[in-house]
Amino acid sequence: MNGDAEDTGDQGGTAPCFAHELTAGFAVDSQTRRDVARFRKAERARLYQLRKDMTRDELRTQAARIADALDALLGDVAGRTIAGYWPIRGELDMRPWMTRCAEAGARIGLPVVLQKAAPVEFHAWAPRAKMERGVWNIPVPQSRQPVTPDVVIVPLLGVDDECYRLGNGGGYYDRTLAAFDPAPQIVGIGHDFCALPTIFPQPWDIPMDVVLLGDGSTRRRG
Repeated sequence: MNGDAEDTGDQGGTAPCFAHELTAGFAVDSQTRRDVARFRKAERARLYQLRKDMTRDELRTQAARIADALDALLGDVAGRTIAGYWPIRGELDMRPWMTRCAEAGARIGLPVVLQKAAPVEFHAWAPRAKMERGVWNIPVPQSRQPVTPDVVIVPLLGVDDECYRLGNGGGYYDRTLAAFDPAPQIVGIGHDFCALPTIFPQPWDIPMDVVLLGDGSTRRRG
């Protein structure tokens, strides 16, 4: 009856449809969503500034340290498919390590955004491969050869004590990693200042299996 709510004095504080409280398909109340978004925005700004303040020598030193840690972690990479990344916004440049892996017999993939707000694909990359500009002008392989990685190397902006990652905010890695079955080994890498007590992980956040930081420290999930 049209007049039921009015007759009982119940105006209703929540709409009958809860779709407006869904984020990435998960129910999260609006206040929590706002609070976490504000916290992460502030932390991203702080961490981006720390990246910006690093010298080229510091970046190279930390990247080399992580390359050594990756070698120790992964061992013989021949025959394995490893998803790396093309560095942007001060991310550690692991392309020399990716080149060495390719020369050692690994197949390397780079993330390619095919559709915004959707999982990415990883396309085969090799040293001196022809590249083109993808979404947000990030270079991607010109030749489209999708690969399924055994290992995914994920750049971190921040990471917490439970190995949950703070990224650039687009959610692409979370969507992509959630879609894998079976899941690859997920290795997060970042600068020496990445560590946070918590990022206040939400239901859609995917933790890293292992995290390697530029100061030589390692943390593992669980």
